[in-house]
Amino acid sequence: MDWFTSITEAFTCKQFIMMLVGAALIWLAIEKEYEPNLLLPMGFGTILVNIPLSSAVTQVAEGVVQEGALSLLFNLGIATELFPLLIFIAVGAMIDFTPLLSRPVMFVFGMAAQLGIFLTMGLALLFGFDIREAASIGIIGAADGPTSIYVSARFAPHLLGPVSVAAYTYMAIVPLIQPPVIRLLTTPRERKIRMNYSDKPISRRTKILFPIVVTLAAGVIAPASVSLIGFLMFGNLVRECGVLERLSRAAQNELANLVTLLLGLSISATMTGERFVQPTTLLIIAMGLVAFILDTAAGVGAAKALNLFLKRKINPMVGAAGISAFPMSARVIQRMGKQYDPHNFLLMHAVGANVAGQIGSVLAGGILLAWLA
Repeated sequence: MDWFTSITEAFTCKQFIMMLVGAALIWLAIEKEYEPNLLLPMGFGTILVNIPLSSAVTQVAEGVVQEGALSLLFNLGIATELFPLLIFIAVGAMIDFTPLLSRPVMFVFGMAAQLGIFLTMGLALLFGFDIREAASIGIIGAADGPTSIYVSARFAPHLLGPVSVAAYTYMAIVPLIQPPVIRLLTTPRERKIRMNYSDKPISRRTKILFPIVVTLAAGVIAPASVSLIGFLMFGNLVRECGVLERLSRAAQNELANLVTLLLGLSISATMTGERFVQPTTLLIIAMGLVAFILDTAAGVGAAKALNLFLKRKINPMVGAAGISAFPMSARVIQRMGKQYDPHNFLLMHAVGANVAGQIGSVLAGGILLAWLA
């Protein structure tokens, strides 16, 4: 009875709310298939850490510190920045930069679509967050989960829970977020613009040199981004070199799956009731949505601006794929293009902008790290 009494006395309304949040994340993962690899372990972990006196998180009993399993994972994988960096190797091994190399102008959209990060950062400052917290909130607009986690863990670990939930949830619902913004900023005629493909083949040497050159260039521009961009490009080099096929497949499958599983469980260590159930959490999640909307608008705006100078016009919807939600955003653009012109095929152009956004988001994270270090 004493044990039962201590459990019931330790149980709070905030813990109950967080258990409901955990259940909601599990429902989104299973029923809606929104980022199930991450949201399911994150949701289940959220339930674990909010059970009263749970051994999953570190507890202090009679002056003795009892290390929790999820707290230990957090300290080993998130606090040390190991898990996000390992995810970058896997992501790099999954990405084919050929569509970007075929039409380098897509780099413009990958850079422009990061504008939402800095605009949202300014908005967070207006709401009273300090500069490091504002950077952690703004980075949600990177539309890149590992980058969001990496920057947030460095600058504001206490915000890691809501930042991670917002980043991955909005990435999963990009098909709901982007179309209304695109329709608002473009005309039916612009949405029907067809784009030709380059027939110029990309050599194996170019594909091998690309990750090396990008890493060197990023290191000069923003040395603080070297870990982020370096691991991403190393994964891509493993893919393109042609002599590490087994490692490439392992990075794309076993490494990605295992680290994503551990990442979700680790993040849940921060999603306790006393940390998460606060008015600022809802504000952070709302600003994350604003960041995604601004990213999309900036990409479309960049394409419309380029069209003022180009003879062969770019479909402005492709600019929206400059966010780093790969490959969801590219699929959205392809579907919208087919909707307005059944014979229009924008997928490869959108993929080029999308992978440029992957590079852009990492560079934006590196710039924030260099600026605020």
